[in-house]
Amino acid sequence: MSFFKRIFSSEKKETLDKGLEQTKTSFFSKLTKAVAGKSKVDDEVLDNLEEVLVSSDVGVNTTLKIIERIEARVAQDKYMGTDELNKILREEIAALLSETKSGEETEFTIPANKKPYVLMVVGVNGVGKTTTIGKLAHQFNKAGYKVVLGAADTFRAAAIDQLQIWADRVGVPLVKQQMGSDPASVAFDTLQSAVTQNADVVIIDTAGRLHNKVNLMAELTKVKRVMQKVVDDAPHDVLLVLDGSTGQNAFEQAKQFTAATEVSCLAVTKLDGTAKGGVVIGISDQFQIPVKYIGVGEGIEDLQVFNKFEFVDSFFK
Repeated sequence: MSFFKRIFSSEKKETLDKGLEQTKTSFFSKLTKAVAGKSKVDDEVLDNLEEVLVSSDVGVNTTLKIIERIEARVAQDKYMGTDELNKILREEIAALLSETKSGEETEFTIPANKKPYVLMVVGVNGVGKTTTIGKLAHQFNKAGYKVVLGAADTFRAAAIDQLQIWADRVGVPLVKQQMGSDPASVAFDTLQSAVTQNADVVIIDTAGRLHNKVNLMAELTKVKRVMQKVVDDAPHDVLLVLDGSTGQNAFEQAKQFTAATEVSCLAVTKLDGTAKGGVVIGISDQFQIPVKYIGVGEGIEDLQVFNKFEFVDSFFK
């Protein structure tokens, strides 16, 4: 298949390979056991493979889709050796991800006709939301865009302080108010400041709690409405940050947040410290929301644009 051609630089690819190492090692040790003593792909191998995919946090529905695709190929080819399974899995997962029309970017870019491009970031506390915002600001800044951050998570003093540390580190301005201030007011000030400074990118942090979906929905709706007084089609994207190391819990958070607000893209973090990287495949397929960024390390450069071809290539390398 012509899916797999070199897209990333060797340095970026090396970071991705290293970040997915635990996932890959765990997956292949399970796969090896699943086909032990078998020379051809039969019903037993497919049952074992199903178990491997589910236990690798790919998710039940996505696993069933992958198994169906492999069954169709087995029926068509009449005989399939277990030695071919790795290659066929790789092809079918890449094909499945291709249907989501996501993960084709290679660089940190913004839409050409949106200035400022407004990105609202949502996600529960502890998933790496503030860190993701800081690293995104760094990448956009490095790409030559003028970036402004807004600290609209006003319910945690630490959230404002952490964002200030990142803003100072990256060298971008942060608009903030006191803890407990109205988040919509902070968002409004941020956009006004960005327009005055002729900024290219605005990233707004929002409160990370989900104990009451109705409250969250009301708050995010208000933030959006107030932002639109300054930029009439803001926000242009709502980015949901998920912790990949939580596996199935990330699915649950995605379900809750997509019900509470219009999430348009995803960032899956902390993939370097876990064997649950399969969650990226499942979430991308199940929610049909593009995975835009993945976190594959703690360094400032270790937030990457998600490219499905490079991801699957690293997963099955």
